[in-house]
Amino acid sequence: MKLLVYGAGVIGSLYAALFREAGYDVTVYARGKRLEILESKGLLYLQKRKIKRADVRIVSNLLDNDIYDFIFLSVRENQLYEALEELKTNKSTCIVTLVNSIDDYEKWENICGKGRILPAFPGAGGSITEDILDADLTPRLVQPTTFAEISGKITDRVKKLSNLLKKSHIPYQVVGDMHKWQLCHLAMVVPIADAYYEAEFPQMAGKERKVMVKTAMRLKRNFHFLRSHLGKLSPNKMYMFLLIPKPILTIALSFIFCSSFGDRFMYQHSVKAPDEMRQLHKQFYTYVKAHRL
Repeated sequence: MKLLVYGAGVIGSLYAALFREAGYDVTVYARGKRLEILESKGLLYLQKRKIKRADVRIVSNLLDNDIYDFIFLSVRENQLYEALEELKTNKSTCIVTLVNSIDDYEKWENICGKGRILPAFPGAGGSITEDILDADLTPRLVQPTTFAEISGKITDRVKKLSNLLKKSHIPYQVVGDMHKWQLCHLAMVVPIADAYYEAEFPQMAGKERKVMVKTAMRLKRNFHFLRSHLGKLSPNKMYMFLLIPKPILTIALSFIFCSSFGDRFMYQHSVKAPDEMRQLHKQFYTYVKAHRL
């Protein structure tokens, strides 16, 4: 099976390394400084405190007849449309969009073709330090890799992707409505990112009580809206933001923000992708305002 990982940041690099470890034929599409590093050093990553090198091909352009079983599109939301424009003439039939976005998937299909998009979201985090990937998958109970057909149907390619992830030891889940799932995800991550941007000392945001109180209030407000608007939250664990009393939620948030989990899976991305997260903030609250009206 031939796989293309389009985007060589933390997420793309980690999935590429895991796919290659599972024995798949993996190509990584990269640009700019990251391309130069990969071409000169290869895809280096930490595993059990040892530096390994993933045996993947590195490319900087994509021909129309470069056919892959799956293209994993792993870019920031503000790079999405440029990537879709480049992929639209390629003959590969399935683009797995590992992208944090609130957009209607029809807009994506209007660019690259009906039926090519398989919406998904990664379950991973970490950083690239001194050209070495130091990242990991999030625990299954927290956030497995999540995906679904736009229609919600269990198709052959959903089964094929499930088997690919299983063989690669990547926890996953298939949901019924990916757009609903991503709305709920944004309702959670936007206030978390905002907390870092509003804290006096971002890496110590969990110790700033006013910031944690405000974050708890925002989470509750967001999920009250989505429950009213969508009828049901996805996944079910998101109901905890409604059920847990605000004082207890504030304490829990403070603990998570101060933990190694918070640093690896929340802080790292928020501080390295502020433009993306602020754009998602704007998109989410614009959506909330429009649908409240």
